Amino acid sequence: MKKVLYLLFTYSIIVCVSGCLGYKELPVEYDYSYKGRFTKYRSFDLFEQPVIDGDSSMEKSIIEQTIITKMKFQGYKRKKEKPNILIAYKIFYDSLTFNGYTQPDIESWVRSYDDDEDYHTKKLNLKTGTVLIQFYDRKQQKSIWQGYATSNFGDIEYGNERNLRNAVISILDKYRFLAEGFLEKEQQSGGSVNGL
Repeated sequence: MKKVLYLLFTYSIIVCVSGCLGYKELPVEYDYSYKGRFTKYRSFDLFEQPVIDGDSSMEKSIIEQTIITKMKFQGYKRKKEKPNILIAYKIFYDSLTFNGYTQPDIESWVRSYDDDEDYHTKKLNLKTGTVLIQFYDRKQQKSIWQGYATSNFGDIEYGNERNLRNAVISILDKYRFLAEGFLEKEQQSGGSVNGL
């Protein structure tokens, strides 16, 4: 119970502090693979991302720390050896033509796991900077989820730490799955989600 209360308290603090710092959820698009086992993942790690032209180590640090914090908050363990999910990210500063997909809402799809569902491709012409985050299933060696925020959807200045963190959080908020077994572990340690 103490851990569940602690998590709820911590989340409340994050929400309050984010509100005070001007956190504003950005409109985000995402799509996913019907091969994803979204309720079965427990661990993650980040792809090693070199700093290349246009990127800054400050941006890399902000993105990585925000991803790590958010994934741990959802119960995922960071694991260097054989993680379930590998996470990659990229900032595209210029315009970008991108293939996205029109699909059912991911939470609805997970209830049925219908891999016969059709993918409907849509071309996205993103005119200015975009932050893209992709999740890969390490065992299947496939991309299973990608989310992106672009300044087409809102005013994003990637050189601004708050705006960059805001974009990453907005993207990851669309991946709402807790790590497999996370709630059960919390309940076994004395917490009761229903009792809150």
